Amino acid sequence: MANKLVWRPGVFKEIRTLPKMMAALNDHAQKIAAKAGDGFEAKPAHVTGGRGRGRTAVVTATIAASKKEAKDHTLLKAAGGL
Repeated sequence: MANKLVWRPGVFKEIRTLPKMMAALNDHAQKIAAKAGDGFEAKPAHVTGGRGRGRTAVVTATIAASKKEAKDHTLLKAAGGL
């Protein structure tokens, strides 16, 4: 007799927003910001609405970093995209 798989809808949201997962998102964003260099900063992870996912961002904090990002795609490279 085969076991029946039962999905519990709220569990996926719970997993995506666990403190350990949010900490992992923060660590990843910090690494990208550090690799990008001066003028880039990581925003702390927070839970989004809707499906309840953790979200963080790495942004430019200075005009020089904004220019560097526009010219060289620094964040994309730091994240491993190029």
